[in-house]
Amino acid sequence: MLKKDPEAGQTAKRKLPIGIQTFRQIREEPYYYVDKTAYIRRLIAEGKHYFLSRPRRFGKSLFLDTLKELFEGNELLFKGLAIHDQWDWSVRHPVLRLSFGSGNFKEPGNLHKETMAQLGTIEKVDGYDTAPAYFRHLLRTLHQRTGQPVAVLIDEYDKPILDAIEEPEVARANRDYLRGLYATIKDSDAHIAFSFLTGVSKFSKVSLFSGLNNLKDITLDPRYSAICGYTEADLDAVFAPELPGLDREEIRRWYNGYNWLGEEQVYNPFDVLLLFDRRQFGAYWFETGTPTFLLEMLVEREISSLALDDLLGSEELLSAFDVDHIATEALLFQTGYLTIRRTEFRGGELYYRLGYPNREVQQSLNKSLLNHLTGNPSRQVEHNARLYDLLLVNDFDSLKTLFEAFFASIPYQWHTNNEIANYEGYYASVFYSYFASLGLTITVEDSSQAGRLDMAVLFNGNVYLFEFKVVERVSAGAAIRQLKERDYAAKYRGRGEPIYLIGVEFSRQTRTLAAFEVERV
Repeated sequence: MLKKDPEAGQTAKRKLPIGIQTFRQIREEPYYYVDKTAYIRRLIAEGKHYFLSRPRRFGKSLFLDTLKELFEGNELLFKGLAIHDQWDWSVRHPVLRLSFGSGNFKEPGNLHKETMAQLGTIEKVDGYDTAPAYFRHLLRTLHQRTGQPVAVLIDEYDKPILDAIEEPEVARANRDYLRGLYATIKDSDAHIAFSFLTGVSKFSKVSLFSGLNNLKDITLDPRYSAICGYTEADLDAVFAPELPGLDREEIRRWYNGYNWLGEEQVYNPFDVLLLFDRRQFGAYWFETGTPTFLLEMLVEREISSLALDDLLGSEELLSAFDVDHIATEALLFQTGYLTIRRTEFRGGELYYRLGYPNREVQQSLNKSLLNHLTGNPSRQVEHNARLYDLLLVNDFDSLKTLFEAFFASIPYQWHTNNEIANYEGYYASVFYSYFASLGLTITVEDSSQAGRLDMAVLFNGNVYLFEFKVVERVSAGAAIRQLKERDYAAKYRGRGEPIYLIGVEFSRQTRTLAAFEVERV
């Protein structure tokens, strides 16, 4: 348990468990620890075989290590935790744990070598050429030897597929290999006390878990929505010594917002720990993994960046993830770049409204997306800083000049070698991503009785309402005319702030800004 500082009358500062995935180390040394064992107690009481999908660096590996120590009966590590008085410490279960978090799985055959090597560290047995047969042998042997069924824990179950996702033949081979391996869990049910598989993606049961249909998916179970990540209560109760000197609302804006249908949103734990350590806000989680494949997919599928903050997906669609069919919504949600904003029922079917979870993701993803959309990252920083400065003083003439420079800075050869600039919404996407990369408060396709506004920006006590048009498709002046005729400003008049209507028109033929009209109302 956390120690109390007798003089300060509050919880004393402890070490921040940055990158620590070993439960024993956290409990034996003076690290902060958020107790997740109440979830474990419920899992074990209500079922046997489980699956959980969460984004990277959300604490999945630590949770699995906690399960390992519990089933091995290491009571001292659980003193003072929720599960301590609810567990029979006289029973010790053998644990078979596999982790695919490391290793190069892009080369054919590497997955088999890695799996056999891991099984061999549990117990070296000759005569087995296939992993499922070796796996079954170990489960049966461990059960018979100890008299207790085995706890099976598999971490990063999907990484061998994701690593090779740009090499479809290897990815399919790895998927089929893992399907056979994981089917062993069902076949050896009599020798298993509990199983838990976790990873980033949620492959469909048909493609990967067809042989394991007794697996209970708790990814979107509201009862387990905070099984990984930190809640508001966690920050108050566990990390109270770290909060002084930091703006609590800014912490929420930067790192909170993830939702898996629970009553409350959760914080990205990796970000929170780095914030407490460095005492300044930054895109810590985003910077640990550049989503190159994701960015290329968004561009290839001609998905406007304006649409990303208001996507609609069905329950089935969010699970539509396979080597040969990766739904955009599923990839963005499962990897943590979008989260569930709310649920909507239509005709008896459940839908999810998706959006960015927080400022870190919105700002960072759009910065990266700009590089792909414009092909000129060297000018991006300069343009971003200039845009912010001009907005502060509402210098609209200079803003027009700046936006003209935005598009003029895109190399000609980039236009001729890429199809991106020809798709509908490209110009608006570049425009939006520049604003979003500044971390401004933005609403896209804002609905009102008058229709749907393309983009609203709230900044520095001002309201900016944007409408985008392509001149080859409409008559000149259509953007500003629509803003006025539909009275989009009505929704914002109650704020008592200056409102600016901004009609932006692009030319696909000249690849530049055709009109930039501003009116204050």
